[in-house]
This record gives sequence, structure tokens and C-alpha cells, in this order.
Amino acid sequence: MEDMEVERVAPEGPDGAPVEEEPLFTNLDIILFSLIVGLLIYWFLSRKKTEETIPEFKRLTPVVTPQRETSFIEKMKKTNRNMVVFYGSQTGTAEEFCSRLAKDAQRYGMRGMSADPEEYDMSELPRLAEIDNSLAVFCMATYGEGDPTDNAQDFYDWMQENDEDLKGVNFAVFGLGNKTYEHFNAMGKYTDKRLEELGGKRIYDLGMGDDDGNLEEDFVSWKEQFWPAVCEHFGVEATGDDTSIRQYELVVPTDINMNKVYTGEMGRLKSFETQKPPFDAKNPYLATVAVNRQLNQAGDRHLMHLELDISGSKIRYDSGDHVAVYPVNDVSIVNRIGQILDADLDTVISLNNLDEESNKKHPFPCPTTYRTALTHYLDITNPPRTNVLFELAQYATDPKDQETLRKMASASPEGKGLYQSWVLDAQRNILAVLEDMPSLHPTIDHLCELLPRLQARYYSIASSGKVYPTMVSICAVVVEFQTSTGRSFKGVATNWLKNKVVVMDNGHKATVPMYVRKSQFRLPFKASNPVVMIGPGTGIAPFMGFLQERGWMKEQGKDVGETILYFGCRRRNEDFLYQQELEEFEKAGVLTQLNVAFSRDQEGKVYVQHLLKKNKEHLWKLIHTDNAHIYICGDARNMARDVQNTFYDIAEEVGGLTHTQAVAYIKKLMTKGRYSQDVWS
Repeated sequence: MEDMEVERVAPEGPDGAPVEEEPLFTNLDIILFSLIVGLLIYWFLSRKKTEETIPEFKRLTPVVTPQRETSFIEKMKKTNRNMVVFYGSQTGTAEEFCSRLAKDAQRYGMRGMSADPEEYDMSELPRLAEIDNSLAVFCMATYGEGDPTDNAQDFYDWMQENDEDLKGVNFAVFGLGNKTYEHFNAMGKYTDKRLEELGGKRIYDLGMGDDDGNLEEDFVSWKEQFWPAVCEHFGVEATGDDTSIRQYELVVPTDINMNKVYTGEMGRLKSFETQKPPFDAKNPYLATVAVNRQLNQAGDRHLMHLELDISGSKIRYDSGDHVAVYPVNDVSIVNRIGQILDADLDTVISLNNLDEESNKKHPFPCPTTYRTALTHYLDITNPPRTNVLFELAQYATDPKDQETLRKMASASPEGKGLYQSWVLDAQRNILAVLEDMPSLHPTIDHLCELLPRLQARYYSIASSGKVYPTMVSICAVVVEFQTSTGRSFKGVATNWLKNKVVVMDNGHKATVPMYVRKSQFRLPFKASNPVVMIGPGTGIAPFMGFLQERGWMKEQGKDVGETILYFGCRRRNEDFLYQQELEEFEKAGVLTQLNVAFSRDQEGKVYVQHLLKKNKEHLWKLIHTDNAHIYICGDARNMARDVQNTFYDIAEEVGGLTHTQAVAYIKKLMTKGRYSQDVWS
């Protein structure tokens, strides 16, 4: 190197004459020696410095995670609360019920706060006894096959794994479930039972909401009895004050930086402009629509197949997983609400929580516009719940309308009947309520505070991640029907997806905000295990992924067991979904047996369970001898129940079991993961 070249100079004597002597070290040796010494000194000093700074760093660590962030007890003490309402929520309903209870508390001499168990240290529950006259309420939804919701999983694990003493802890539980499912309200039942086992004191009976019936009515009826029980237990009195209690205050910013205004993002501002993985519920991926085609050849329904391009997203999925899609409300409904309420929908607003200590600062991302809130964040299509009607009643100028709204929000038999017929049976959404009650003229900000959040819609993925790693397929039927009031009811997500043409009018590609949710609906670990798939209508979706994967395994040279499909539709020439693909799978030997029930192609209706009965001997052999796995996807209310009853019959008729033994046999298959259901009601 150039800077290492040194000119050699001979040493000089006192008179300046050169001295003839052989140097002990050359200049180069000195330079190299100096370098080594310098490096050693540098290493020693830097090591010493590092050692000195380590304790300093350690002392700072605890400050990063302050106790108050995870301690609901400290928060309750600090804010003078004595009631905490925890929610286990997957679709937002339990969270909404929880907020209503926390808000109602002050009418009944209590001071409540709403809490997500995922955000707090639930092992602090025994400490609730430190707060006088305290109460913990749990609104727990059951998800899937009797499972806790995602946000209640840690709390569920804590209840299972710990034997803490909950003496002195008062509690009550309201469960949210659906009777058409095998494990009705399993999470609510378990929470109620376990808290008592740990020594907690139940102050009111477990409430069990049934979404197959009228969940809202179940909750209102439970709440109507729950509050008097609270008053009696704690010796407090209801204030009798039925006036509306606002949870948020409207703030209209004067100096607006439009770059800081939310335009539909779920979490991080501008997240749709600069996409950053990982993608989840609060950070969905904007997937482009690669394919959108109609599946059925005829009939009055629209069945569609969509393919969403996820290349570059790092999203991975398995056959049987679900894709969550964030829909957008119908623009015409949004505009009409703005028109009726005389509101400028493009006003930038922020709804700020009046409780400054609350973790939930806004009901939806703020600041934003009324238009964005009504389009992206609020549910304006489903019938409003009773609490919304109760709060809106104050804005009706006609006393009769005011009385009707309050009556529908009450727990009286007459009020329940009126709510059922006028709101639920007639499928009146908030717009229909406003149109049919002209004297009702609420402020738009209060309406936005009251309406529930628009939730993601889940679809069973109709493709295999191993075969199509950069594509997620959806198979869905467009929901549209006439209501008894002569209005057209349109399903939010399916109608929005239907209009997602690959290239839009402006030349841009259509996009869909989405993420993948993992499922327990899985192919057997051993490819050689036989598989029996039962999926009428759009229930065929996950089985398209299963078939693609079994075909891929076959190509890999694996020993793939029998693969049997039972599919049902109305007519062969109308809605035989994926007919060409299924026949190709059959031709390739991937699909060992294709059984299709065309319910309306003959005089007597034929369904999948009838075809199962026809093949009962072979099915019993597969299940009982060959370790087959059974999968059912589709309607929970009728089909899944009928299919399950058919399997009981097969176990009795071919297996020679009694009915009790047959039921126990199928239940055991479920426990072992050999009888799986992906059903909806």
C-alpha cells in the first residue's frame, strides 16, 4: 500500500556526519510494533468501557415496560373503578356488549371499565379482592370447535394451568355462542365453572346468548336481571337516570393536515400506501384481484371464484385456512344517510374518548371524515342493536316514535316482539330506520359513536398454499334478497367482491385488503390416510385446496390414500361448481370417488346425506378399519347436523353399535381430530 512505503535515512552524528551502524529495528519494524501495541491498548480500553456500561444498561431495563401498562388493578385503583368487564371477541359483538355494560355501570352505582384480556396481566385477577365492592364481568364468545377467541387464548391458558385463589373475587359471565354448533357456549361455560372452582363468588347466573336465535334479546334479558343482582349484592341503588351517556366527544380540527387523516386504514396511517409485513387484522395486505369469474351457468344466484395475488407479501397459508377480507359499504347508502341527517360527509372529525385513561382512544381510526367512517369503519347494513335504538330515541321529535324506540330497547315481552318483527324480521338497517321514522333526526357524530364496527368477513380458502403459494382463492355466493318492506338487502362483502373487476374503469387493478387466519381444518399428517370430504354448495371451497394438495403429493411420488368427495348442488346444468376441475381430478386418479347430489334434478330431493347412506358399508370400513379422516364444510344449521346424524346411523347399522355408543364413537373421532368441521350458520 502507498502510505506504508518509508524512505530509509542513515542516522547522523553531532556534527551532522552520517554514522555507520546497523540499526536494531528498521523503521518498518517500529511502525508494525506501534500498530500492534496501539491495537492492544484500543482493545483493552474498549473492553473495559463495555464492561463498565453493562450494569448501566441493566439498570435502565425495567423502565421500558412500566407496570401500569399490564396491570388492570393499578389502573382501576388510579381511576377509582370497581368494575372491570373483559371481552373474548372474534367479530366485535362481545366487545360491544362489554362496552355497554361498562357504560351502564354508572346508572347502577358502579364505576366500570372495558378491557381486552390480551392487553392485561390476567394473573392479577386474585388482586381484585384489594378493591372494595369490586366485580369482574366476562363477555366470552366461543369460536370454532368450542375454542376461545384469539384475544382470550392467554386467559384461557391461565385458567387451565393455574390454581390461584380467587377468594373475595366477585364475578359474572355472559357467553356468546350458537346452538347449531357442537360445543355451544363452551368458553362461557368453562370461564363460569373455572372461576368458581378457583374460589370466586358468582353474583349472577351464567348468561348464554344464542346467535342462531336472537343474541341481542338474550343479552338484554340477561342484563335486565344482572343489574338488580349487582345492586342487591353490593347494597347500591340504581340512579334511575336513563339519559344518554356519551362516551366520546366530537372534535372538529381547525388546522387540518390531510396527510394525517385516515382514509380507510385499519391501524397504521398510510399503511395502504407503504405496505410492511407482517400482515394481520390491524395491518391487512392490499392484494390485487387476478381472477373474478362466475361459477354457475344459470339460476337466480351469483356464485363467484376470485383469486387474490399475494406475491411479495410474505403471507403463507395452508389448505383449510381462512382468508379475512375487509369490505367497503355501499356508497349509495352512505350518501343517503348524509342526506337525511343534513351532514357534510367530508368534514374531518375526531371522536375522542371522554375517559382519558381508556386504552380505546377512538371508536375507529381518527381523525377521519364522516364519509370514511360510514364507508370503511361502521356497520350500516345490519339491523341496529337495541342500545342504538335506545340512545337514538332522544332525537325523535314525535313522542310516539320516541316511545316505540324505547319500547323496542326494553326487555318487556311486547318490546322484544316489536324489535323482532319491526327490526330483525324486516331486516331494517339504520338507513331504513331513519327513513321509516321521519321524526328521528340524530346528530351524525352520535350515530357514528353508536354504530358497531364493520368487521372483516372470513372465507375458507379454495386453494392450496403448496401448489399456489402466491395466490389465495375465494369461492362465495352473492347475498341479495328482497325484505318485507320491499327494500333490497345486499350482503356487504359479497356484493363488494362481485364488483371487483380485474382492471377498473380508471385503469388501476382492483385491490382487496386481506390477511390469512390459521385454522385447525387440516389434511391428515400421513398422506396414506383416506380422506372423506363433504361440502355442498360453497362448502366445496377448502376441498379444492385439499384436492390440489393431494394431487401435488401424488406427483411427489407419495402414497396417497383414498380421496372421496360428496358434493351437493341444485341442478347439474346450473350450479355444479368446479365441474371441469373435479372431473379432471377424477380422471387423474387424485379423486378416487366423486359423489354429487343434485337436489332438484328429480322429483324427490337428494342431499349429500342420502348418498352417504348409500355407501355406508364402504364408509364404515374406511372409518373403522382404515383410519379415514372426515371433513364437513358448509351450513351448520341443517346440513352439518343431518350429516352427523347419518354417521350415527352408519355406526349403528353397519358397526352394530347402540345409538349411545354411536354418538360416543363419533365424538371420539372429533377428539382425535379425525372428524373436522368448518361450518357457518
